Amino acid sequence: MTEAEYRAVFIAELVNVAPDLDPATIAGTDHIQDDLELDSMDVLNLVAALHKRLDLSIPEVDYPRIETPDKAAAYLAQQLG
Repeated sequence: MTEAEYRAVFIAELVNVAPDLDPATIAGTDHIQDDLELDSMDVLNLVAALHKRLDLSIPEVDYPRIETPDKAAAYLAQQLG
């Protein structure tokens, strides 16, 4: 997968966790908590959804590496590519 494909997967799972978000308005630099207003439980649900979809365990220490779609895409590509 490319980083763009990982970004699309990340945004799809993000919208599944927070269905009030419009994927067309999510910028690559939007912070999932500060800008998109996910709470800590939403973040855990997002991590679980990514684990289920991509078979990737994301340790808590790496959560800052998935705090924006751009960072998440790069992280996922690095871990799975």
